[in-house]
Amino acid sequence: MPLTKASLVQALFEREILSKAEAARAVDTVFYLLKQNLARGEDVLISGFGKWVVRDKKERRGRNPQTGTDLIINARRVVTFRASGVLRRLINQGKNTPS
Repeated sequence: MPLTKASLVQALFEREILSKAEAARAVDTVFYLLKQNLARGEDVLISGFGKWVVRDKKERRGRNPQTGTDLIINARRVVTFRASGVLRRLINQGKNTPS
């Protein structure tokens, strides 16, 4: 089951940290700030979690896979996420690594 904004609000409420209305405002504010920074082209770093980085991609040639016709893919900005070492270790905890 995916983690949603509603489940974040519910978790804050259940832990008696904030009322439901306050939790909803807090979650919305955090996401608003994340989006604003990324829209300005600024990176977002949350220590112990990871970093979102805005990258510029150049215009490039591509091909329509259905028709095989060549086309130009426009330049654009993309957001990439890099998990922190702490998060990577947590994700891989208990996983068998191939020898």
